[in-house]
Amino acid sequence: MPTVRQWMDQAKQKIEENKTKAAEAGAVYKFVLHGDDGGTFLLNLADDPGVSECDGDAHCTIKMGVGDFLELVEGRVDSRMLFFMGKLKVEGDMGLALKLKKLGELAR
Repeated sequence: MPTVRQWMDQAKQKIEENKTKAAEAGAVYKFVLHGDDGGTFLLNLADDPGVSECDGDAHCTIKMGVGDFLELVEGRVDSRMLFFMGKLKVEGDMGLALKLKKLGELAR
């Protein structure tokens, strides 16, 4: 299983390979991941697509544990299940959070 940083590096590479397609999402996600290898990451799928480890403004903020994040992006767990179990917290645009299932495809 990759680490959070490995996944973010893969996502960054995929986004850089096709910034135009990435920008079609028109949103900035912030992931606040707690636990070993956690951190705060901005996934910009808007005006300047990319991934960075920092804090900042976002349309949708997702807060969850590292293990749950990795299972989510690898397609082993559904975001709705995590949400209803209280393991995934959303601030901001809930509609964008519902698109999380597609985010795992960024780094595959």
